[in-house]
Amino acid sequence: MKAIVITQYGTPEALQLQDKPDPAIRPDEVLIDVKAAGVNRPDIFQRKGNYSAPPGVVPDIPGLEVSGIIRECGSDVKKWKIGDRVCALIAGGGYAEKVVVCADHCLPVPASLSFVEAASLPETVYTVWDNVFRRGGLKEGEHFLVHGGSSGIGVTSIQLAKSIGAKVYATAGSDEKCKACLDLGANVCINYNVYDFDKVFAEEKIDVILDMVGGPYFQKNMSIMNEDGRLVYINAMKGSSVELNIGEMMRKRINITGSTLRSRDKRFKTALTEEVLINVWPKIDSGHFKPVIFKEFLLKDAWQAHKLMEDGNHIGKIVLRTE
Repeated sequence: MKAIVITQYGTPEALQLQDKPDPAIRPDEVLIDVKAAGVNRPDIFQRKGNYSAPPGVVPDIPGLEVSGIIRECGSDVKKWKIGDRVCALIAGGGYAEKVVVCADHCLPVPASLSFVEAASLPETVYTVWDNVFRRGGLKEGEHFLVHGGSSGIGVTSIQLAKSIGAKVYATAGSDEKCKACLDLGANVCINYNVYDFDKVFAEEKIDVILDMVGGPYFQKNMSIMNEDGRLVYINAMKGSSVELNIGEMMRKRINITGSTLRSRDKRFKTALTEEVLINVWPKIDSGHFKPVIFKEFLLKDAWQAHKLMEDGNHIGKIVLRTE
């Protein structure tokens, strides 16, 4: 098969299309002919040498989500058959023409979606469902803030939070990106290059915050949180070391938490897959949630996709196509 290989850690040009052996499946796995693969920020970190693949996962082929057609089923697989259209969460290896996936981590491609749209879903949907709704416990009527509202995580969390009746706030880096967030359902979105979000939202009493910035945002987040608020981290791009005022945390009873998804075990991801199928997939069919695709690239041009993501001028997801 053809696959995008990290030939050395560094710039996007280190991503090169090469021939690799077809992967072999285990009894509980399926082999997918990949039609599309989502591009995510962790792929950038891996290419730079800052985010290694978990043990047992191909170390030099990035890619955490794919869509395609099942080519082969392991002997223990009962829920899928050859020819099924699926999308899947994986721990690596998605930038390739073929990939092996745990059968229990696959989801059916919704009838209304293309392979490109379906490939944009798993990584962000799983992350948002786990962190905003499981860990953050967001409920109808609560106030929710997401930083980076125009990112893949952002456009997903805005729509899902809105769909349950939460009031949604967002930050983004330009007026154009703010408009996109408002169009997706955010009640308020501010340009963080113009306004200080902690001043604008000082009286809003935010119940749940999803943050991928860390560093200088930490105390600002704390200052605008409601009592019994939940501050959830999925990254710390601007720094992971912060100063915590324990007294403030105690007075407001703030729950500070966070998670990473890639290294979680099969059982966890299987349970999360089942919850996503039950809670999110119907929202696609009903029109309450839709993928937002910014640009498609051919697999061979993965380096261009990485460059675009690093430039930071996209709104929504960037996806690779194998053909």
